[in-house]
Amino acid sequence: MENLIPRTHYMTKIGPFISKNIIKVIIGQRRVGKSYFLYQIMDHLKKASPKANIIYINKELYEFDDLRNYRHLIQHINGLKSSTKKNYIFIDEIQDIDQFEKALRHFQAEGSYDLYCTGSNAKMLSGDLATYLSGRYVAMKIFSLSYPEFLEFHHLQNNPESFLQYIKYGGLPYLLHLPMEDNVVYDYLRNVYSTILLKDIVARHRIRNVAFLENLVKYLADNTGNILSAKRISDFLKSQRINISPNVILNYLSYLVSAFFIFKAPRAEISGRKIFEIGEKYYFEDLGLRHAIIPYQQRDINKILENVVYTHLAISGYDIAIGKMGNKEIDFVCTRDEKKLYVQVAYLIPNDRAWDREFNNLLTIKDNYPKMVVSMDEAVGKQYEGITHIHIREFLSEYR
Repeated sequence: MENLIPRTHYMTKIGPFISKNIIKVIIGQRRVGKSYFLYQIMDHLKKASPKANIIYINKELYEFDDLRNYRHLIQHINGLKSSTKKNYIFIDEIQDIDQFEKALRHFQAEGSYDLYCTGSNAKMLSGDLATYLSGRYVAMKIFSLSYPEFLEFHHLQNNPESFLQYIKYGGLPYLLHLPMEDNVVYDYLRNVYSTILLKDIVARHRIRNVAFLENLVKYLADNTGNILSAKRISDFLKSQRINISPNVILNYLSYLVSAFFIFKAPRAEISGRKIFEIGEKYYFEDLGLRHAIIPYQQRDINKILENVVYTHLAISGYDIAIGKMGNKEIDFVCTRDEKKLYVQVAYLIPNDRAWDREFNNLLTIKDNYPKMVVSMDEAVGKQYEGITHIHIREFLSEYR
């Protein structure tokens, strides 16, 4: 396809595996750009090998409706493969093909294919693929646009107005084609939200109580970044005369996480390895979708900024937990390649009390890993007793 805006971060990650006999599985929420990333890889292959035989299947297109199971898929590919050229198979939304993993194992065993597929559910990695293809695939997650990508896609400068657009509308790539106006953008985002809910959660898990699922999502949107538990949610619902057991709530939360709609951030003891089984925080993978559920409000700015920073850290490849030290909390304890980063997030730090809260918690951590406070203060100091104080736009633009 022409005029593709390259997502170089992901191309760099997948580059070493292109044309290798290992299945490339690209996962992520619907509408984050997985299909266009496949087009980007196809474009790369066509330039490198003009005679390559590229076979593309998109289960969201009606022309592929008849490919319902792995047998149909094998028959379809057999009719298109070349005996004289290198064959490249691209399958979009492969989880819609029953027992697809058997077909992938068949193609890989033949050794004459380079395989790529996308999926919108995390459980395909822990279940379907892990059972049949352990050690034979590499998974890579695609996120909605990072802030630098958002600026690039929309041809914007890094300024307060652009940042406001990003935190209001989120980073779904298709917004590039729409006027950046509330009524237009949120109409589109509500449709995306409905598709995720109905196709990736309700239909896949055969949920009957759709009204409760929608209310649960609204509750999560209103409590973004708050410590939650299934029991706390259940108790709140009982106060509203809705009786749902904690086990059902846990199941529904896991479905939302598996569809890449929300992140689940566990709490962990900083001084040890203890992971707390009760009480975690939830963040939205795309803030625009959160605001399609409950409207963007300036009063929510603290939780919105916390969500933005969490998402950026996830895109950057960190494993993230909420840090706990006695009665003190560190917003994010981030681990990557056996290294740590501690991050506190604040809207503004207007007085000594706020300063003490954000900086002193970090100062009580005695190791030498980097520590930083991210805020929207325009006059940020670069260092305070080894702690970096950085403006959020600078953090999102320059820190990976």
